[in-house]
Amino acid sequence: MSSIFCRNNVFKLLTAIYITFLLTSSTAIAGEPVQLSSDLKSYVENIEYDLLGNRIGNNKITVIDNNTIHVKTTFKLNRETQQDDWQVAVTPGFKPDFHWAPHLSPTDDHIIEQHVFRSPALIVTNESRMLMLIPDLDIMKKGTPVRWYMDLDATGNRLVLGMSSSKVDDHTLFIRDSGAIFPEGIVEIGFYLIFSDDLDSVNNPFRKALAFLWTNWGHELYLSGNPVNEDLEKYVEHTYNWAFNSWSESVWQEFELKGRRVGSPVFIVNVTQSPNYPGEINEREFRSVWNQAWFSSLRSASGLYRYARRTGNTTLKEKALLTKELALSFPMKEGFFYGLIGTEMHQEEIEGEKYNRSSGWETHYWGNSNRNPYTWNPAESPFHILDMSWTALLMLRWFDELEKDERLLDYAKEYAESLLSIQSNEGFFPGWLDLNTLKPMSHLNRSPETSMSVTFLLKLYELTGENRYREAALKAMDVVIEEIIPSGRWEDFETYWSCSRYGSDHLVGNKVERNNMYKHNNFSMFWTAEALLESFKTTGQKKYLQYGQRTLDELLMTQASWQPPFMYVNVLGGFGVLNADAEWNDSRQSLFAELILQYGKLLESKEYLERGHAALKASFVMMYSPENPQTKEQWEKVYPFFGKEDYGFMMENYGHGGRTGPEGEGMGEFTIYDWGNGAAAEAYNRILDKFGNLNKQ
Repeated sequence: MSSIFCRNNVFKLLTAIYITFLLTSSTAIAGEPVQLSSDLKSYVENIEYDLLGNRIGNNKITVIDNNTIHVKTTFKLNRETQQDDWQVAVTPGFKPDFHWAPHLSPTDDHIIEQHVFRSPALIVTNESRMLMLIPDLDIMKKGTPVRWYMDLDATGNRLVLGMSSSKVDDHTLFIRDSGAIFPEGIVEIGFYLIFSDDLDSVNNPFRKALAFLWTNWGHELYLSGNPVNEDLEKYVEHTYNWAFNSWSESVWQEFELKGRRVGSPVFIVNVTQSPNYPGEINEREFRSVWNQAWFSSLRSASGLYRYARRTGNTTLKEKALLTKELALSFPMKEGFFYGLIGTEMHQEEIEGEKYNRSSGWETHYWGNSNRNPYTWNPAESPFHILDMSWTALLMLRWFDELEKDERLLDYAKEYAESLLSIQSNEGFFPGWLDLNTLKPMSHLNRSPETSMSVTFLLKLYELTGENRYREAALKAMDVVIEEIIPSGRWEDFETYWSCSRYGSDHLVGNKVERNNMYKHNNFSMFWTAEALLESFKTTGQKKYLQYGQRTLDELLMTQASWQPPFMYVNVLGGFGVLNADAEWNDSRQSLFAELILQYGKLLESKEYLERGHAALKASFVMMYSPENPQTKEQWEKVYPFFGKEDYGFMMENYGHGGRTGPEGEGMGEFTIYDWGNGAAAEAYNRILDKFGNLNKQ
């Protein structure tokens, strides 16, 4: 029972016995009797729901197949009704030991608001049973008079679907709010219950949820052209014209380091740097170039190199090579190396207003990502193993796939020697190293960030044949399988030390008790699914593929499988981030797309292939361009000065603050080339080289 909203009129929809009798005795589809695969009361103890006003409502239960039922409740209100909260609660008929929901609801006041219904499902399992609740998205697609929510109360053993007003709390959780108004007329709500005792479904419950969501909503939407239905080459052309032509004065950075000419697009620009902006430039963050798990200039440069090679554009190829030179210029300290180069900043006062400006590359310094538990100062931030392994992996891929520059291989090998020296006895690699002592620090020393180093070391083994890299990688992979995957402990730097810092003071390494879930992030799911695929390719051991698919499927639970009416840009195939944040269409989808396609090809899965292609296409949805008319309209409502010179501008996500609206709410104000348009272009060029044109397949 909510601590705020008293539910005095609870009506038991049906007892477990009545459910079983009704479904096995009298319910049929198209005149054919359908028998459930097992006794439903072993899965569902009861279902109860609130009255709406003084209305009991009409309930309809339909058997979809022998493992799926649909429950729909319809109210006919003869007047407008004010009711703060309405909910239906399902009590499982067993005691689950694993719980999964798309968002955290750490107290009775918190809810899983419809804003985060990307692939909405509540899932519980034990060693022999699986039960999940999926909202009826067909009802939601028509628009609902009051916003829907879900809730997972693990301590009370309840799966809840409800309707209420809500408000955003603590970037970004949601809490139930008062004041919901249900209009006169028909109000309906429904959900599916899927249950199984099949061992595969118990071990990987995400597969049934994803298949159901894609079959019923995603597949046809994908075939219709959502998220974009244009040739992706056009978006790539906009990206490079934007970065190296119309916005080049703000984006492209070229300078000398110890006599070596280097260059790269800058880390971040905002709308004040548009050539069409009528005011003064105000730089959002310190001017810099990063080689970090998110913002990787080397990754983007590899895509630019592929494009230049394909089109014969020598100018762009030269720029890609300048960025490679910059990556090779990052200084090492006993084999470990920095993750960014930045400039000093200052403020200029113009007509009484202060504006942030760079002091120029002659003031440069080396540093590391300030998204960490220790300091916000990049010059003082510690070495991050994840960032270094990612950059070193990209060097190996450049060497293997683009050009045989031995310096890339040598740089990566020098780092690998230092990496091997700090592997724990259990197999983990630490999170951060002290800048001075190079000793492991106190956070994430047993985390799935280790998976990135697995992929790096296996790639180095592939290129060198040195077995010690393989042995270290598989030792690390095995401990991630043992300690991380079964409990869903997907904790990484972004989970706690980015914009969503909820729990950084008390949840690291601990579950949210009410949900029986860790605060988790899909980034580490991606690294682990990729590392498991590479482990399978290296060894042929099926366990790596099985765990890899389970991890990939958990990752895909954060991908949009439908188009909600409360999203004002296309979202199919786009990704969220973590279970305490609110983004849609996040730029990580460009990074994830190839891996999904690889699994699809290996497993001959049409669903994965469609999801992977949708992820790639979703990577361009937020771009301001004529190919995205809905998105373009949203941008112009917020920034009416935008024009053709801004084609290619692209925010990294949508709806980050937990709300969207028809007048442009949720659109953002900056572009990170290496985590936005440049990253999307890189993914397209890479996938085109490896898979060909997906539109023609």
